[in-house]
Amino acid sequence: MTKADLIEKMAKDAGITKVAAGKAYESFLDGLQGGLKTRGSKVTLVGFGTFKKVYRKLVKAGILRQVSRLRLREKMP
Repeated sequence: MTKADLIEKMAKDAGITKVAAGKAYESFLDGLQGGLKTRGSKVTLVGFGTFKKVYRKLVKAGILRQVSRLRLREKMP
């Protein structure tokens, strides 16, 4: 299901225009993102799921070494 499909279904089920359903969709996502702004926060929607921020290591050690080597090469004349 795409964003457009979801908005169309919301509009049909609620008996509102697609524009109003689109605004409701955007408002929902803004609220979800706002609830996840702080570290360790989570948003729980009963019957649907729990969303939480997950922090992962950006790069593995081997990749980090390769990036460091590339940066050193760039600095060399």
